[in-house]
Amino acid sequence: MNGPEILIQFAPELGLFVPHERRGGPTAAATDGVSTLGHVVESLGVPLTEVGALVVDGAEVPVSHIPAADESVEVRAVTRPQPVPGAPLRFLLDVHLGTLARRLRLLGVDAAYESTDIGDPALAKRSAAEQRVLLSRDRGLLRRRELWAGAYVYSDAPDEQLRDILGRFAPALHPWTRCTACNGSLRAATKEDVAQRLEGGTRGTYDVFAECGECERVYWRGAHHDRLEAIVAEAVADASANAGRAGDSPSGV
Repeated sequence: MNGPEILIQFAPELGLFVPHERRGGPTAAATDGVSTLGHVVESLGVPLTEVGALVVDGAEVPVSHIPAADESVEVRAVTRPQPVPGAPLRFLLDVHLGTLARRLRLLGVDAAYESTDIGDPALAKRSAAEQRVLLSRDRGLLRRRELWAGAYVYSDAPDEQLRDILGRFAPALHPWTRCTACNGSLRAATKEDVAQRLEGGTRGTYDVFAECGECERVYWRGAHHDRLEAIVAEAVADASANAGRAGDSPSGV
């Protein structure tokens, strides 16, 4: 690009996406005079899914704004919790986020997941068709124009991934209501209902069951329940704390 030059500054939260020399404050960037500001920001490394607002000379502008010479641009990070208007909040996760998908489902969050790599175009189209927020660590995938909405998953550690997504979107939590295998809804079941799907030891040891209304998988409080209970308890406590902070307001005069 060899057109009008602008000054651009990225929020600290976006430093991951830009070269080191652009992380300390405003830096010069050349434009071509015809590309949108959104295109310029993405060309510098930041997916628009991670941009909360674009501010030019103190005024917020749309991503379609065409930069002019000597404009001062501030690229802000998304607000938290981030509103997702236009549809019920639900997610689509790419093939690399299986553990995060299962943990979201454990908490009762609608989280579709592709266990095989169906390709970026198909994922983006499904996001649009089902109006799901696509979660991915693939920056290129998050730049696809077909996306309905998306979010970058900043960590590769499942505990941190879950904390990040719950803090960013604040979904309603309904633990133990979704199948962790297929995302279907769970329903209570008697031992008689599911007896033919249980091994002998399980039939003799447990009395409380649930089953998935879609894939018919059976659930009970087995050996891993304490670990899952700890994940749920931490998530619910964090959600409550975040809600309390969001509800805080300055004291009156």
